[in-house]
Amino acid sequence: MADPSPLEFPFASLPAPGAAIGVAPGVHWLRMPLPFDLDHINLWLLEEEGGWTLIDSGLGNKATRALWEQVIAGVLGGRPLKRVVVTHYHPDHAGNAAWLSRRFGARLWMTRAEFLTAHAVLHGAASFSAEASAALFRANGLGEQGTAMLLQRGDLYRKLVPEFPVEHRRLMHGSSVRLGGHDWQVLVGYGHAPEHASLHCRELKVVVSGDMLLPKISTNVAVRPIDPSGDPLRLFLESIRQYAQLDADVLVLPSHGVPFRGAHARVAALEAHHAARLDELQATCRAAPRSAADVLEVLFRRRLDANQIFFAMGESIAHLHYLHYAGRLRRTTGSDGVIRYASA
Repeated sequence: MADPSPLEFPFASLPAPGAAIGVAPGVHWLRMPLPFDLDHINLWLLEEEGGWTLIDSGLGNKATRALWEQVIAGVLGGRPLKRVVVTHYHPDHAGNAAWLSRRFGARLWMTRAEFLTAHAVLHGAASFSAEASAALFRANGLGEQGTAMLLQRGDLYRKLVPEFPVEHRRLMHGSSVRLGGHDWQVLVGYGHAPEHASLHCRELKVVVSGDMLLPKISTNVAVRPIDPSGDPLRLFLESIRQYAQLDADVLVLPSHGVPFRGAHARVAALEAHHAARLDELQATCRAAPRSAADVLEVLFRRRLDANQIFFAMGESIAHLHYLHYAGRLRRTTGSDGVIRYASA
């Protein structure tokens, strides 16, 4: 049976490197490369009187900054960036925030938790280190080979976010900000990042969803050492229900993939996807107690490199925590110090 509410992708082409495509009145789409399997990030420029607002900034590396020079020389048309909005602290979003802010005298806008987390990760504070991640993953069954790969990976954040602004204008859930001559409501979401900000303009029927609502892939939702007993999957699933409350024809501007309409259908698809994976995990743990490392092959049916293991282990733990807190699995720690899950 055909999906009664398929996604609609209104733009047939992608922005050329260093160029932009208009997606709504005064809203322009940039696309920057990433050196990962997920090979791009979308950035958004909003026209202001005498300048621009930028939403997200790309990695702070030479390749991205070379493209930014093209954008500055061409797309910006001699008008400065007036503000830089960062949806969350991850390096593909925050990498050039300091560089661009300093260059244009632009103010940084973001939520408080994301701002402070960027600084914590940049300085390896509050358990944001490869060693802390390795200890968490070892306790959840990752063997010495996997933890060694993780430690060799090291701290990538500082390489991709060489610096970060030391002050910001705070965004808060439910508040309204004036950007590009329109009012945008801040929608804060949880699970993927501490306090991820999306922006919804009712007048334009546009929402900049960041990483919280993507058209083709499921957002990474992971347990991290700073909150080793957390339940981020529950927080994520609760958060994305916000998008099902928006107009059915709202244009979603995601950080990865292409702009789309069909937010309600996409939320339903993500809920169904996670429900199916949770059922699979519960069945696997019914057969025998399993650690998060044991069930990686259930969630990820491919060979994982060090970067992928970092994300995959956190996501595996998150799914098991969800089942545990829902009373569907019980958690025990073995004599080897490894946490495992079995039928409740």
